Amino acid sequence: MRKIKKRKGIVKMWIILLVIVGGIAAVLIGGMAFDARSRREVKELVIENVDFAKLHDGTYTGEFVGKQGRLRNATVEVTIKSGEVSGIKIVKGAVDKNGKASELTHGKSVEDLFQSALNAKSLQVDVISGATLTSKAHLKALENALKKAQAH
Repeated sequence: MRKIKKRKGIVKMWIILLVIVGGIAAVLIGGMAFDARSRREVKELVIENVDFAKLHDGTYTGEFVGKQGRLRNATVEVTIKSGEVSGIKIVKGAVDKNGKASELTHGKSVEDLFQSALNAKSLQVDVISGATLTSKAHLKALENALKKAQAH
């Protein structure tokens, strides 16, 4: 009799465990399906180049706002002094609650990505591995700010 009760208890435990694991899997799959269009939109973003030699002094805001989802929206503020980028501030996006750039992967942040662009004087730089979509959204926001700096 005790063996039967013990087996029933083990079976119930496995059923509960499977229901929990199944529920977690369903939430993860549902989240990925919900975000699929947004991921595709950012993945297909084309980052155009900007002529860093034609920037006008001032402070310019650029943003990327997704049409398919808002998870990767980014806003940056770029300051140009003497025709050179003197500062880039992430206003919205990969920042913590204190406004400091968040570490994405391998100890890198969007600030590292921006520094690569400034060093190359080009937006055609390698994105952060493991954070491709976040990198592209922020590069697009930077592109939009620099285009404003060119047009002024």
